[in-house]
Amino acid sequence: MSEQRAPGPPRTASGLPLEPFYARSPTRLDCPDPGEPPFTRGLRPGGYRERLWTMRQYAGFGSAESTNSRFRYLLERGQTGLSVAFDLPTQMGYDSDAEVSAGEVGRVGVAIDQLGDMEILLRDLPLDVVTTSMTINAPASLLLLLYQLAAERRGIPGEKLGGTIQNDVLKEYAARGTYIFPPRPSMRLVTDTFAYCHEELPRWNPISISGYHMREAGATATQELAFAISNGIAYVEAALAAGLKLTEFAPRLSFFFNVDNDLFEEVAKFRAARQLWSGIMTQRFGATDPRCRQLRFHAQTAGATLTAQQPLNNVVRVALQALAAVLGGAQSLHTNSFDEALALPSEQAATLALRTQQLLAHESGVSKVADPLGGSYLVEELTERLAAEAASLIREVDRRGGAVQAIEDGYYQAQIEEASYRHQQMVESGEVVIIGVNRFQDQLPIEVPLLKVDPELERGQMERLRQHRRQRSKAQVERTLEKVRRAAEGTENLLWPMREALLVGATVGEVCQRLVNVFGRWRPTS
Repeated sequence: MSEQRAPGPPRTASGLPLEPFYARSPTRLDCPDPGEPPFTRGLRPGGYRERLWTMRQYAGFGSAESTNSRFRYLLERGQTGLSVAFDLPTQMGYDSDAEVSAGEVGRVGVAIDQLGDMEILLRDLPLDVVTTSMTINAPASLLLLLYQLAAERRGIPGEKLGGTIQNDVLKEYAARGTYIFPPRPSMRLVTDTFAYCHEELPRWNPISISGYHMREAGATATQELAFAISNGIAYVEAALAAGLKLTEFAPRLSFFFNVDNDLFEEVAKFRAARQLWSGIMTQRFGATDPRCRQLRFHAQTAGATLTAQQPLNNVVRVALQALAAVLGGAQSLHTNSFDEALALPSEQAATLALRTQQLLAHESGVSKVADPLGGSYLVEELTERLAAEAASLIREVDRRGGAVQAIEDGYYQAQIEEASYRHQQMVESGEVVIIGVNRFQDQLPIEVPLLKVDPELERGQMERLRQHRRQRSKAQVERTLEKVRRAAEGTENLLWPMREALLVGATVGEVCQRLVNVFGRWRPTS
């Protein structure tokens, strides 16, 4: 097959044109040291010398028992933090025995209906030692409460629990789709969670503001950066409007970014993100405490870049993406498994993904110096250009009334869809090369052992839920669910009555339905 050449000058993955080389520029290289505002070069002077990033492998499938087994397996192999994937019914606020849940229970994550499920999920895990990230959004406050209640039953108080709930509902409307309530009552749940965590769970990050899913849906690096930070602005404004002080929640805000294939652009994106957020928190919100100005982020390698064709190529893709995350100063990292374009990760593939992080940390040398690419003419140029273009897009979101209004009007969605369409056109024309898909398409004779979820797990989950309902006090559950309804109609913090309902045996689906009865269920307008 003859070699193809992309037309026109070379560009980054997001379309920024590249010069043949970059010369010294005093303005671009005049940057404060690592650990100093605006934190372009990193949050700590010693970088990973002071503390390695948290190594999390996202896991969850089938029952709470099977997911607990995978967590223990990964911890035994050196994973340093937990990351929970929930199934689609749980994410959408339905119980496993709901009619709409049929066929989806335990398929893309673990099914959690009630407190007993969470206790099984967390059995024997060192919750006072490791931190836990939970990828849950619309019902995030409910899963957080279940986590806290399960820990308390083991004698572990809230002040010893550390972790993160994603809890970023705005990106659900823009890109991902697992929303329940309309945007504005969803924002109330978010800020109620901020307040609850400040009182009850001081080591917990009550939100992970996510650009990841918008990038997976087709956004460019600039759009991922701008829309995630615009959403962050909306959450800060909502929390302040709810009466919270900046120092009560801003130091616990966290972000979640994608790591795509263009190594230098991705490193620059993370540096630009810290720079932008520090400036916004200072200039827009008057933050003086450095902790309120720091952008801490979890990174995950790009699922959308994984290919079913020649799946072992994904090992190389993930290693390069993980390298970009580390060079960019991530606080936490998940590396995808090479078989994820085909099925849920097998134990072998998940272990190799974890080993990728461990090799970077302990053999590559990249963890020995903070911001090792700082001063690179190319990386400094890309950092400034990404920051400038993202800032321009943030101003456009502001002009449209802010993130909530822009999402309700479909602006985010239209921008992401257009970027995704342009990218697909370039793939089909060959301008963007994907090895094994549109170039070098010879098929390697390799068999990949795939993980399959036993259909009996769904029936077992439904039977456990039915047994739970038979054993609880219906009167207690109904009384506490009525408190949830009244709180939703009023203005009090929703997490306290929801906690009471879950403690006496209410299910995630039942609490969500009471909220739906008050708030409604969101339906996109286009």
